[in-house]
Order: sequence, then C-alpha cells, then structure tokens
Amino acid sequence: MIDFRAAINKALSRKAWFPIALFAVALAPRLFVALNWAEEPVWDGHYYDFGARRIAEGFGYSDDIVVGGIKVWHPWCHYPVGYSALLGFFYRIFGASSVVAAFVNAVVGSLVAIATYGLARTGLSEPRARLAGVIVALHPGLILYSALVMTEPLATLATLTSFWLAARRPGNVKWLSVSAFVLGLAALVRPQALLCLPFLAFVEARHLFSGKFHLSWSWTRAFALRVSILAICTFAPVAPWTARNCKVMDACALVSTNGGWNLAIGAFPRATGRFETLRSSDGCSDVTGQVQQDRCWLAYGIDQIKREPKRWLGLIPTKLSHTFDHESFAVGYLKEARPSAWTEEKAKNVRAAMTTSHVSLLVLACFAVVTRARDRARWVHLALLAAIVLFASYVLMAKIPSFWPFALIAAALPLVPLPGSSERPPAVFLSAALLLTTCVTHAIFFGEDRYHMVVTPVFALLAAASLRPPKGAHAREVV
Repeated sequence: MIDFRAAINKALSRKAWFPIALFAVALAPRLFVALNWAEEPVWDGHYYDFGARRIAEGFGYSDDIVVGGIKVWHPWCHYPVGYSALLGFFYRIFGASSVVAAFVNAVVGSLVAIATYGLARTGLSEPRARLAGVIVALHPGLILYSALVMTEPLATLATLTSFWLAARRPGNVKWLSVSAFVLGLAALVRPQALLCLPFLAFVEARHLFSGKFHLSWSWTRAFALRVSILAICTFAPVAPWTARNCKVMDACALVSTNGGWNLAIGAFPRATGRFETLRSSDGCSDVTGQVQQDRCWLAYGIDQIKREPKRWLGLIPTKLSHTFDHESFAVGYLKEARPSAWTEEKAKNVRAAMTTSHVSLLVLACFAVVTRARDRARWVHLALLAAIVLFASYVLMAKIPSFWPFALIAAALPLVPLPGSSERPPAVFLSAALLLTTCVTHAIFFGEDRYHMVVTPVFALLAAASLRPPKGAHAREVV
C-alpha cells in the first residue's frame, strides 16, 4: 500500500519545497497576464501559431498554395519548427486557441525560473541561487512576455536546462549525453543554440584537465570520445528534421531557411541595424524554392559585406543597441494585437518600467566577478567595482544612454582570470558563453530587443553572484 503521507513529505522536503514554491510564484502572474492580455498572435507570432495549427491538423509544418486554381500542400521551414511543434502538440489535444497557447507560454516561462535556479545552484550558494530564480520569476518583462506567441521562453528553457545538466555532473558521460540532446532540441527552436556546443566541449576538457594540463594519448582519447558523444547527441534531434527538409524542400536545410534572409537584412544598402523588410527588387527576384531563396540572400548578404565592410562593421554598435538598450517588444506586440487596450501613454509608461528593470539587471550582471577579496586581490576587485560604477554613471549622464557595452562586459569578465578568483564554475562559464554567442549573433545579423529575452535569466544569475564572499568563505559560493 502506498504511503501517501510519506510521499507528500518527501515531495515537500527541504530540498523540494523551494522549487515548488518558485514555480507557483512564477506561474501566478504569468497565467494572469497570459489569460487576460493575450490576443490573436501578430507579427512572427502569427506564423508560429499558423504552423502549430497545421501540425495539429495533421498537415505537418506546411501551408497551401494555389496552382491552377487547385490548393496544393506546400512544405515550409522558413522559421524553426520547435516552438510550433510544441504548440501543435497541445493544440491537437486541447484544441487550437489563444487560451491554450497562453497556458503553454505561462508554464514554459515558469519553468525558466526553475531552470535558472537549478543552474545557479551548481555554482552559487543556495541563497544566491534562490535570488536568481526569484528575479526571473518576478521579472516584469518575462512576465509580460508570457502573453506573446513567441519562441524566446522555450528557447531559453531548453538551453538553460542543457547547461544545468552539464554543470551538475561535469565529466559524467550520461549527463553529458542528455545535456547535448537537450541542446539539440533547443536548436530546433533557436538554431544559434548550436554555437554553445564548443563551450560544452570546453567544460568537459577543463574537467579532464583537473586544473593541470597533461596532454597524453589517454586524455586525447577520452576527450575525443566526449566530443563525439556531444556532437552525436546534439544533432540526434536535429538530423531527422534535416532529413525531412532534404526530402520535401527544394534542397537541404539544417533547421530553417531564414539565416541568409537575416544576414541580408543586416548588410543590404537599406540596413538600419534592426529588422527591415526585404523586397525582391533588393536582389533576389528570380528564385522559386525557399532554400534557393535563402541561399540567394546569403550570397547577397556576403557580397554586400565584402563591398562595404566598413559600413557593415559600423552598424554593429547600432545592432547591439537595438538588442540591449531597451525592452519594448512585448508592449508593441500586445498593442498591435489589441490597440484599444493600449493608449500611447500607457504603452510609454510600461515600456519605461520594463526598460528600467532590464538595464538595471544588465548593469548588475557586470558585478558577477567582483568579490569581497582579501589581501592584494582586494584592490583589484575594488578597482574593477569602481570602474564599472564610474562607467555606469557616465552612461546614465549621457543625453541618450547606451547600455549595450554592459552586455559585452558581462559576457567577457567571467572568462577573464582575476586575482583572488579561481576558475569559474561551469554555470557561470556557460552563462557567459550564451550571452557572448547572443552578442556575436546579433552583431553579425541585426538587433531587436526581443532577442535579449533569451539571456535575461543569465543576467539574473550573474547579478545574484555579485559581491560574493572571498574565495573559500563558503563551499557553495562562486569562486
């Protein structure tokens, strides 16, 4: 006979009560916002919802085109399939509606808080890990985002879960395999997740070194085995989708066919550093298939970069500014979906509040490597603290503040060895890697503030690590 009381007590044990409470705290405001503010999907959300409905109806990731007056099934993969596939699964069971999408988004967003807490626990003390989770649970931008039919929360959840698994048991082949597989699932939602694969390999290499470089045949063989496992398990969930694309599209596509499109947007003569609509008159008018079109735009974008490299490089600060300097996409999305509910004054005030919350967290993330060090190292950390504070003051006094440099600082500093600090634990290293790959991606392509939503939990984790005790003061602190 099952002892339900013992089962409940175990579930509510000292280790389990906080994640359960954190999920509840995160879910309540997300459900309220999602169920009361969500409307028919707009912008990219329209296509994610459309793809999900087609999948739920049994037509796969596709649309219909009219040929000779007859509707013909037409395969599609312009956008990554992962988010639409998840929505399609729940649409199939509960019916395709905005309520179902809102509930899924609220649950996914709440699980992001759990993943952040779990990842933080592998490198921070319990109180600091809890703080990171609470920041994510109550972050106004992340709460409001749950009303949007967009991919960022799911991409964040999958990527952070992969990092959590890798950081929890470095060197364990089973955990490494599952971590890599989850990273592959993340790539089906956000293909640039694959850029994190080398960093997972580096974490394994550092674990094998055990702090000492001793290159040998046995070490090389062990590392090669782990890299092979990483690659195989990461591409295991991606390969079937790639095979599908090779079979039904006009040519092979790894995940989606918007990479060349996005490169052209960031490089063509009318580029502004953010999204601009491409027209056939811009350069790719004589194409038919989706893959052919994407390859045409890729070649076009590369050609534009070669022609005017200085102009393309000069757009990088603007692209990063559009990505990190403000937080307004969610408000614009909801206002587009239901204009009557959003006056200009209301939209302006909510944007300002969200932006203030975002940039504050971004600046705090830069203090992740600043510790209350002792002896000579103390002066290095005090100098670093003063430099960040002075730079933040300078930015705030500017006529038009620009906060994107703080994203680069927050990404770079955890990778730099400092006096009084030992090697960064995998949780901090991988968090910085995700932020770094995000910066590089949008410096190359183009920027929009919605793209920083994927790394907002990273900002929370790094902010929670700020001004920690000196090395050795606490076994669970980041050192």
